[in-house]
Amino acid sequence: MAWGGYYPAMNRPIRVHLLPALFEPHELKDGVAVVIDVLRATTTIVYALAAGAARVIPCGEVDEARRLAAGLAPGWVLLGGERGGLKIDGFDLGNSPSEYTAAVVAGKSLVFTTTNGTRALLRAREARRVFVAAFANLNAVVERLVDDEGTVHIVCAGTDGGVTLEDVLCAGSIAVGLCRSGRTFDSSDDSTQLAISLSENAAGHYDRHLSVLRASRGGRNLVEHGLDADIVTASRWDTAATVPELSREPWHIGLAGDSRATGRRFVEPPG
Repeated sequence: MAWGGYYPAMNRPIRVHLLPALFEPHELKDGVAVVIDVLRATTTIVYALAAGAARVIPCGEVDEARRLAAGLAPGWVLLGGERGGLKIDGFDLGNSPSEYTAAVVAGKSLVFTTTNGTRALLRAREARRVFVAAFANLNAVVERLVDDEGTVHIVCAGTDGGVTLEDVLCAGSIAVGLCRSGRTFDSSDDSTQLAISLSENAAGHYDRHLSVLRASRGGRNLVEHGLDADIVTASRWDTAATVPELSREPWHIGLAGDSRATGRRFVEPPG
């Protein structure tokens, strides 16, 4: 019997990748990828698109982001992102979800680069579909995955090349939701079982859930920079029903075209 009562079943495999470096991009080719960087890139992307941003254009490097933004229509583009947790010099916005309000981003194109999250997106780009997930849209993402097909690859961005607790916790929560959906998923992958175990340990206890985020390396960095409010924001479940999806042509993240989230809950938020 697998941990948590989830028996290695019969159908669609769930593969949690604890770091982007632990898979080769071509391994995702026929599957669906879900990229997670809870603190804070994917949380911020969810908030930005929920606030009406036209699109988010992820970039791996700062200079690339500046060049791209310079070629877009003035007045309709914003530069956002961070290095070392802090806003990049000359950028309009940092990487705090609370900065990306409708008053600031509605109708705008966001050119966005972060230390870990946007690089994880680039690593996952060969998957058949690439979704962006955080606690903020967790059940909406699970619903979308249940209605899709093929292997589910859950990609944790990590922090500076190291595994990070909050991404694994979110990955485990997605895996639990899939296993409870009534569809048949194979959760026997060791990394998936590890993530499920972490999720179940925090289930039903918001304080425990929040403490995992604060205890991680990324969480400690944010606390040191006086950004604990971002951790609290990122810890909240289902604040948006939006499911961002990466498009390759043209290259950007927008709302999934067939978005139809019903508000179903496959897994309950910690109480």
